[in-house]
Amino acid sequence: MKMEKGIPLNDQDRIPWLCNLHDILLRDVTSGQHVVLACSALKKTYRDILIRGKNGAPLKSGESRKEEKPAEVQLLVVHLSGSFEVISGRLHQRKDHFMPPALLQSQFDTLEPPSPPENFIQISVDKSLSEIVAVIMETLKMK
Repeated sequence: MKMEKGIPLNDQDRIPWLCNLHDILLRDVTSGQHVVLACSALKKTYRDILIRGKNGAPLKSGESRKEEKPAEVQLLVVHLSGSFEVISGRLHQRKDHFMPPALLQSQFDTLEPPSPPENFIQISVDKSLSEIVAVIMETLKMK
């Protein structure tokens, strides 16, 4: 609802949602499913939450964490990279999407591209959809 109104999301908005996504990933992976999740995990912290759930989230002031081994999900991040101009052009072509193109700059401002030791691949959005899928599938075969 915030995004529809042109208001960027903040950590307080995103962290509970990311914790829920972790729980869904963990449930499905534990049951033997292979899962693809598409979301804008813009910060390393967000990707850590997808892997470790609430144990990947930063602690609040005065909060402590029990020393328990968190249930982790193995995650391959597919970072689709592209210029502001290309992505903005595509956003303007979308119809009836919840995110207005005016929020794109806030997404770029928040973005922390994945870096080692994160498990990721980076693919340019300038490639065709079939090329992007082929790179992802080839990477998954090697894992």
